[in-house]
Amino acid sequence: MGNNIKKGALYVVATPIGNLEDITLRAIRVLKEVEIIAAEDTRRTRKLLGAYQISTPMTSLYDRIEDRKSSVLISKMHDGMDVAIVSDAGTPGISDPGYVLVSKAIAEGIEIIPVPGASAVVTALCVSGLPTDSFAFYGFLPSRSGKRKQFLSTLMDEAKTLVFYESPKRLIESLRDIGEVLGNRNVVVLREMTKVFEEIMRGTLGEVINQLQGRVVKGEVTLVIGRREKISSSFSDDEILAKFEDLWKSSGSSRRDIIEKLAKELGIPKKRVYRLVANYI
Repeated sequence: MGNNIKKGALYVVATPIGNLEDITLRAIRVLKEVEIIAAEDTRRTRKLLGAYQISTPMTSLYDRIEDRKSSVLISKMHDGMDVAIVSDAGTPGISDPGYVLVSKAIAEGIEIIPVPGASAVVTALCVSGLPTDSFAFYGFLPSRSGKRKQFLSTLMDEAKTLVFYESPKRLIESLRDIGEVLGNRNVVVLREMTKVFEEIMRGTLGEVINQLQGRVVKGEVTLVIGRREKISSSFSDDEILAKFEDLWKSSGSSRRDIIEKLAKELGIPKKRVYRLVANYI
């Protein structure tokens, strides 16, 4: 006789990003009904389960063990067990464990069932007041200033609203680097969203940095950075070339640095400047 055991399913369950009331009725039901909950931090998740009288067994699934533990969980699903994955807060897989397990489960023919809910990215965007029709999320910025600036320089021509997570300890330093590389754009800093000490700061990068001076910032931080402002006046090829020649003769900077400076100051694509100054070595 063949094996007629029906495979279990993997439920990807979003949990609150702070306020425990921000959980769906469906999420509560699913967490009660599955055989096991794979949690990024069982201690954090235990508080949520206790608040809703959920007694389902848990197992750890954090970054360092996700690859190995995924095989164990998939084996259980093949044996007919339903599994739910949750992160510390928000939606699994978004700068949290989840991707490895989901991708491996898909490869094994396991049914993946989303149970949507809170997400810090979407929560921040919807109250930012910045354009939400197109945005790009990049997780946490690099922790070291040099690498952070190098990464930010790749976003100079990005026309979308930008969203990042950041450590409160690096917040002011990161805002300064963003201003230096991307210009004095509009920014929204959201701290401790949905929690008791929730705070939202809006303004230009310079204004928000001034608000933060002398403060000890604590808690979870999400940054929403406005798009590059379009320059209303247009620049002709001759004008751009003339500005480049002036900087080339007077600044002593490299061709690449001058191109990046011009593109940022004039609000034009770097590719256009590169094309115009191709003959300069």
